[in-house]
Amino acid sequence: MDYENFLINTYFGRLDPEPFNRFKDFESTETTRGIIDKFLEANSEYPPSLLEEQGTVPADLMAKLGRNGFFGLTIPSEYGGVGLSLNQYLHVVETLASQNMSLGILALAHLSIGIKGIVLFGNQAQKRKYLTPAASGEMIFSYALTEPQTGSDAQNIQTVASESEDGRYYILNGTKTYITNANYAGGLTVFAQMDPARPGFMGAFIVETDWDGVKIGKDMPKMGLKASSTAAIQFKDVKVPRENLIGRPGDGFKIAMVILNYGRMALGAASSGMMKQSLADMAERSAGRMQFGVPINKFELIQEKMVKAKVHGYAAAAMTAFTAGMLEANPTALVALESSHCKLFGTTRAWDTIYDALQVAGGSGYLTTQPYENRMRDFRVATIFEGTTEIHSMYPATFALRTLGKRLQAQTSSKLRVLMTLIKAMFRRSNWSLAFNDPKMNRAARFARSSARRIRLMILAGFLIHGRSISQKQFFLRRITTLSLYLYGIITMLAKIEAARKSGRSISADLDVLLYFLEEARQARKLNRRLFAVRQEQLHHLIASDIISGRKQTNAYSDDMVGGMQGAEVS
Repeated sequence: MDYENFLINTYFGRLDPEPFNRFKDFESTETTRGIIDKFLEANSEYPPSLLEEQGTVPADLMAKLGRNGFFGLTIPSEYGGVGLSLNQYLHVVETLASQNMSLGILALAHLSIGIKGIVLFGNQAQKRKYLTPAASGEMIFSYALTEPQTGSDAQNIQTVASESEDGRYYILNGTKTYITNANYAGGLTVFAQMDPARPGFMGAFIVETDWDGVKIGKDMPKMGLKASSTAAIQFKDVKVPRENLIGRPGDGFKIAMVILNYGRMALGAASSGMMKQSLADMAERSAGRMQFGVPINKFELIQEKMVKAKVHGYAAAAMTAFTAGMLEANPTALVALESSHCKLFGTTRAWDTIYDALQVAGGSGYLTTQPYENRMRDFRVATIFEGTTEIHSMYPATFALRTLGKRLQAQTSSKLRVLMTLIKAMFRRSNWSLAFNDPKMNRAARFARSSARRIRLMILAGFLIHGRSISQKQFFLRRITTLSLYLYGIITMLAKIEAARKSGRSISADLDVLLYFLEEARQARKLNRRLFAVRQEQLHHLIASDIISGRKQTNAYSDDMVGGMQGAEVS
């Protein structure tokens, strides 16, 4: 069975060589170097501490960013943008995020998700009208999907767009929340239900913030990213011209999901950049900090933090660049699993690395005069942006199971035939292989192939054992995702190393990084290859049940007390 998705095909025995063969690392060009230099100049003039104190991006800095092209990095040149490729853009993101994430997020949210729907799916009239002011910074964009009651459950958003009686407008009503760039924005890409009886039949709409009925709330106080604007937005009978619908009626959910791929790619690149910067800081600090008569970089536990930063930063960059290659070839490619892995691996490992960098700095790392605490606060939201860590820990496995279920349902309604198909697929040999001139790379490739077979077995067995209740088996789903995460890491690292070898660069250091990651993957597979719950997971349910029932009793007691007190006051 062939699927549209690279990883699912890999699980089920067919490795597409094209993404592997066309792998291209993040690209540094004269244009990207110029952009980075201009950003570093602005960052020097407005360092993170100053922007945090002011709690906003000053108008003169906003204008300077616009003049320097930051708001048009990925917008085609025909609309006044810089026209960077995705690969070049992600190279820029690496630096922007690591130096000043609070400032960088202004352009990144605008480019990666804010205007992406117009770039990918907009018609020529929409592009001419909105991309030119977006490229200059005259009209900053926000992406408005999340709502007070719906975060990751995007198909069940409550905002509604209904046709006006004369058919000229869509009347928009609802509320969005946690919208990045909200009070900087002149334009919004807003998602709304178009038929309440058909959840998920959504539209994507271009909405201007100065239209009647659009109300943007005050910026929310946050633990980090204080210069970034985050607010709720209310829509009350907003008249959206029909020509501002992106794509066709009902395309909204698909558009939203494609756009999120790009947001997750930016987070993957930002994570890679953050790990590179943290590694540089740890290397410098550990070389100069003396304990017991020697620099602390001689201590294994300090070295371990730096080694992990190097390995995980390398893997995050490989995953992100590999996925970017698929999107360069097809901007609307189905890379939901791959972009999910970039986001999950990158943000979780970067968070650990930022923590380690502060730890290596010792007591000085705790001071606000050092960059560590600001980085921790600014970066922390990356594990929540574009789907939480918990969602992404289950999503790839859930996606694969859902894809398989749809395929089987389309083929036959016979339960016996479904069973036979699953059993046959379970024991089918994989017909893909990766072969290299280097034995170390071949060792990693063999491990990847066996991991793919294990994932296939777990998916199919899970389908048979748990049936429709599979979505509730979150520990099981997380185990599959963990195996897939390391599979993808190894495949993409092999692609990165092979590309380096073909370019003539020495790969000896890269191979050491690969083998370290391979050992980490082996340990992860030992812990996550089980089909059934381990003892700790069984105990979890007992303890969780006690906690939940205890909480309910406490709340009931509190409610009774409050009710009694209110009654006493009334009487």
